[in-house]
Amino acid sequence: MENKPQEKIRILYVDDEENNLQAFKATFRRDYKIFIAISASEGREVLEKEEVDVIVTDQRMPGETGVEFLESIIPLYPHPIRILLTGYTDIQAVIDAINKGQVYHYLTKPWEEDYLRTVIKNAFEIHQLRIENEKLTTALIKSNDQLEFLLRQNLLS
Repeated sequence: MENKPQEKIRILYVDDEENNLQAFKATFRRDYKIFIAISASEGREVLEKEEVDVIVTDQRMPGETGVEFLESIIPLYPHPIRILLTGYTDIQAVIDAINKGQVYHYLTKPWEEDYLRTVIKNAFEIHQLRIENEKLTTALIKSNDQLEFLLRQNLLS
């Protein structure tokens, strides 16, 4: 199994406040490949075109909350690790985020750069482990099928 070197971690940041998008991009663009979206629908457009490892989204957005956005993309984009940001300490949003949006981590705004960097790094490690686990599981199933085939051949001869 060949591991191609990973360029930069690819992050989609969704927030309805333009200054938050620009601040996030300015802070993290040297370390990560950043995609920004000012709405959930724009976030979906990015996901259609780009492969993303981590999704960071604001909870309170007009039209569609961060949790609703994350929940809606699970069927098409199950792999990216999800992080929810909110300026409010709304316990129901936290519960929904974990249960419905499959959120890995929940942070309050304004985010603290070093802490968010650590959360992103850990989220990416989980992302990589999940992908590796899927590859190994697929390889194991294939080997098992081949062994069953060989066993059947031996039993028939």
